[in-house]
Amino acid sequence: CITDSQLSLKKFIKNMLKSFENRDGWIWMNGKIIPWQDANSHVISQGLHYASAVFEGERAYNGKIFKSEEHTKRFFKSAEIIGMEIPFTHDQINKAKYELINKMNYKNCYVRPLAWRGGDQMGLSTGKSNINVAIAVWDDWATYFKIEDQKAGLRLITSPWKRPAPDTAPYEAKASGPYIICTLSKEFAEKKGYHDALMLDYRGYVAEGTGANIFFIKDNNIHTPIPDCFLNGITRQTVIEMATNQGFKITEKHLMPDEIGNYDEAFLTGTAAEITPIKSIDDFKYNTGDNTTTFKFMNDFSDMVKNAS
Repeated sequence: CITDSQLSLKKFIKNMLKSFENRDGWIWMNGKIIPWQDANSHVISQGLHYASAVFEGERAYNGKIFKSEEHTKRFFKSAEIIGMEIPFTHDQINKAKYELINKMNYKNCYVRPLAWRGGDQMGLSTGKSNINVAIAVWDDWATYFKIEDQKAGLRLITSPWKRPAPDTAPYEAKASGPYIICTLSKEFAEKKGYHDALMLDYRGYVAEGTGANIFFIKDNNIHTPIPDCFLNGITRQTVIEMATNQGFKITEKHLMPDEIGNYDEAFLTGTAAEITPIKSIDDFKYNTGDNTTTFKFMNDFSDMVKNAS
């Protein structure tokens, strides 16, 4: 007799061997749950040609999405910022996420809602565009970085690409367009043998990682960049609240690159990254390991999301 956990493991291994396009399972798309491999969009699509898309990254723990409502609100806010009207309600999206998780028989998984302009209209004008909405879930992003890299700490290098000024990109929207800068930065870092890149902003201040916010620790003080030209992550906000409740002093400030060598520890935060320690940024080294504040935060955050579920 094969148990549900054994079936889930078999599906996990089978999907790991396939590309994301060629997997088994289901995707919620425009109000219906359809086979994974049937969830297609035409090559003539405004979302593909002009990056007219918004998305979310969420995690389910023990069958419950952590801060699901906050993510859904941001999903709709992102669409509003770039001029898209999602043709579903908040409740419909929230319900669809859980319908899909149950259909896929997952307890712990990554959740990806996406909305994009389709092919009813082509070109830069958007007045007659149709809006598509899809939700996919998968369970092989147990961690965004490898377990062994998380334990040892990540090695970062400063990217030559910078976060743009707030009047040149919709930084408060989790929109696909600006992520090309993150993709270029990630590629730059990995080709040089690093795990990720530190991104500066248009003024030369420290901003974030390629897909996660960044924090620095010195004694009981925690400093993090002001999110005035990059996304103020939901995990970032959660960690600030958690650390404040533990008595740490949180300071949001503009940090110059040469200041980051003044700290003992550094870490990244994000839905996919959760809390991930940093071992080095360029030539600056940071403490990692079981006795660090970062390690304690990792455990505390793990307990929080599991208890919230």
